[in-house]
Order: sequence, then structure tokens, then C-alpha cells
Amino acid sequence: METKTTTSESADVQDKDIRKLETLAKLMDNQFVVPFTNWRFGLDGIIGLVPYVGDITGFVISGFLLRIMVKKGAGPLLMLRMMGNFVVDAIVGVVPFLGDLFDFGFKANRRNVNLLKAYYADGKAKPAVGKSVAFLGFIFFLMFVAMIWALWKIAAWLLTWVWGLF
Repeated sequence: METKTTTSESADVQDKDIRKLETLAKLMDNQFVVPFTNWRFGLDGIIGLVPYVGDITGFVISGFLLRIMVKKGAGPLLMLRMMGNFVVDAIVGVVPFLGDLFDFGFKANRRNVNLLKAYYADGKAKPAVGKSVAFLGFIFFLMFVAMIWALWKIAAWLLTWVWGLF
């Protein structure tokens, strides 16, 4: 027996997706508060404190968030902006100490959820994402590989530099 999806059921699914995105963005960017301040931070900043591994982990988790956003139907240009936020967060996060401070303040996941919500708030028709999803997935994969390569090069350079001191 076939069932038809009603508008309220469709809206409920969208609301669940938005709630997932909000929850993940809060966990990654705003979960904790520094006592006696309004300064918030999340797991992204904490795991970013682990050199290299933390930044890669944050990038992968952000990829899961991007996957949900793609499922929601984010347009190709919006997805590129979101990927740009993730890449900036990951690359700057690699810089010792300054990158960690940047991780605590940039909040790429929160920015991207806000971008998606604003994208749908205008009520205009949105382009289909079909073919662009595979392309953007490939770009995300290439960025991930490039980040691993860059981390490897930085680690090799640091090791050579430290070795040269002795």
C-alpha cells in the first residue's frame, strides 16, 4: 500500500533535519560557556587543541554536517561557501596556538547552519543540486587530501628544523 507524504510530514522531516544541524553546530561551536563571561566554545575548539589530528577530526565532522545540508537541498553556490568556511577553519586551525584561538572564535559550523537557514528563509525557488553534489563531494575529498598532504609537509619541515637544532 502506497502512502502519500503530506505537507506537514514533509515539514516535520525538515524540522528534524534543522534540529540535527542546530544540535551538531551547537555541540561543535557553542556547547560550553567560559564562567562569568558570554564567551562560548564547543568541541571543535577542544579537539583542535590536539595537533593535526584534532583539525582533521574537526574537518571530517564538518563534512558530516555538510552532508546533512546537502540532503536538505543546499544549492551549489551555498555549498561552496560552506566548504570554504570548513576549509578556512581547518587550514588556519593547523597553525599552533593562533589556529587554536581562531578555532574558538570562527565557528564554521554555526556560520554554515545560519547560511542554510537564511538561504531558505527568502521562500524563493531553489536550484536542483543533483549533479553538483558529486562534484562538490569530489572537491571536499580533494580538500581533505590536500590538508593531509599539507600537514605532512609541515610536520616534516618542523622535524627537519628541530633536528637541525641539535
